[in-house]
Amino acid sequence: MPIDAVVADANVLLAAVVGKAALRVFTEFEVTVHVAEFNAAEVKEYLPHMAAKYALAPELVEVQWSLLPIHVHPSNEYGGRLDRALAALAARDPEDAHALALAWELGLPIWSNDRDLNALGAECFSTARLLAALERE
Repeated sequence: MPIDAVVADANVLLAAVVGKAALRVFTEFEVTVHVAEFNAAEVKEYLPHMAAKYALAPELVEVQWSLLPIHVHPSNEYGGRLDRALAALAARDPEDAHALALAWELGLPIWSNDRDLNALGAECFSTARLLAALERE
């Protein structure tokens, strides 16, 4: 089945803004990328850290973030599923609950390199696995 859309977690978006392989999802394929507002805020918070880590100009990282074609969803669009997602991730990383709840709400797979999101009722693609699947299409 073709992959037309995914829900992205913060970690893959951060990788994309610094030019890692995740950026290829945006530049080489026609995939709609959905993001929970919580995760978008998380990315914005970490942009200065990523710029410093990769010795990039902070302004360049900010511009790259602003250019990513993402669809940001406020929590009221998936809030009905958030408590269930928080419970499912209670022993793992509750910050991932927003992406999981949005994926459940939209009926889409999750794009994340975080293994905590595997086997929770939504298919989870790492960047490598997502790129391989898209290349096969």
